[in-house]
Amino acid sequence: MDAHPLEEHENPAGSAPLTSGPATGRVVSQSRYGGPEVLELVRRPRPTPDSAQVLVRVHAASVNARDWHVMRGEPRLARLMDRTAFALRRPRLPVRGTDLAGVVEAVGAGVTRWKPGDAVFGEGVGTFAEYALASADQLAGIPAGMPFEQAAALPLAATTALLCLDETGLTPGREVLVNGASGGVGTFAVQLAKVMGLHVTAVVSTRNVPLVRSLGADEVVDYTVADFTSTGRDYAAVVDLVGNRRLRELRCVVRPGGRLVLSGGGTSGQGRTVGPLRLLVGATAAARFLPFEVAVPQAVPTTTTLERAANLISSGRMKPVIDRTFPLPEAAAAVRYLETEHARAKVVITVG
Repeated sequence: MDAHPLEEHENPAGSAPLTSGPATGRVVSQSRYGGPEVLELVRRPRPTPDSAQVLVRVHAASVNARDWHVMRGEPRLARLMDRTAFALRRPRLPVRGTDLAGVVEAVGAGVTRWKPGDAVFGEGVGTFAEYALASADQLAGIPAGMPFEQAAALPLAATTALLCLDETGLTPGREVLVNGASGGVGTFAVQLAKVMGLHVTAVVSTRNVPLVRSLGADEVVDYTVADFTSTGRDYAAVVDLVGNRRLRELRCVVRPGGRLVLSGGGTSGQGRTVGPLRLLVGATAAARFLPFEVAVPQAVPTTTTLERAANLISSGRMKPVIDRTFPLPEAAAAVRYLETEHARAKVVITVG
C-alpha cells in the first residue's frame, strides 16, 4: 500500500490562529467523523500538565481499534453511550491516539514519581503528536534496552490481554480458546496463556497460522477453513477479542461452569450502528441465565499493570510483535492499514 503523508496545516479549519516556535508541536487531528482522510497534521500549542499529569515528548505511539472507532464515530450507538469520547458530529478530543512511549518533558506540581528525562510508556491523551499529556498513575518506566517502538506497543494491548487472562480464572493445564489471536491483544494473550501454563487454541486466518504457532499456540483453528463454533469442542474459557459472533454461537464452545471473556473491537465496515456492542451488551444482560460466567474487563492501564507487562518482556516470557511502523506524517496510512488490511499484532507510529 502506498503511504500518503499528511500535509501540515498551520491553521486548520475551525481553529484559532496558532503560534509558531518552540511552544508548539505537530499533532494528528480531526474536526469531523470520517475515514482516515479526515486526519490532518497540524501544529498546536504544546499542552501544559495539571497537578497530576505529565507532559511526554512522544517518541512512538501505537494504533488501536478504538482509534478508528473514535475517528469514524462508530458504532454510532457509542456516540450516545460514551460521551467522554464521542460527541454527535465529532470526537470530544480532536487528536487521536492513546498509547505512547517517550521521555518526560515536564511534570505537574503534584507529581513526585516522575521527573524530566525519565523514559516512560503508558496511556495518554492525543498521543499521535510530538507532545502529549498522561496521568502520572498511567505510566511506567521503560525497561533498560527496550526500544520506544516496543514499549509503545504495550499499554492498551498488553493490559487488555493481562486482564482478560486474569478473568478466565484458569489454573495450569486448563484449556482456553482465543478468538482473534493474531491481533494486537491476541498476540499478547496467546503468550500470557502459555506463561500461565494453559492449553491454548488460537483462531486466526490462514496467513497467521505460523505466527501464533511461533508464539506458543498448542492448536490453531483456521477460520477460513473451519468454524470454531461448529467443531463440537468446548473449553474451560473462551476469550473473544473480535466481537463478530453471536452469543448463541459462543454458547456452544464455553463449557458449563466455564467463563466467556469479551473484549472485541469489531471489524471495520460491519455493524456500523451497533457493532460489537450487540454482543457485549447482550451477553452482559443474559449472563444470569447462562450456564457459564461472562466477564467484560475494562482495560485501563495503571502503573502496576504496565510494570507487570514490562517485567514479562524483560524476563523474555513475552514479546511485542510489531507488524509495521509509520512516521507521524503517515499516521492516516497507519490507521488505514490497521483498519482495513487486517494487520497482525501491533502497528506503531514513530515520532521524529
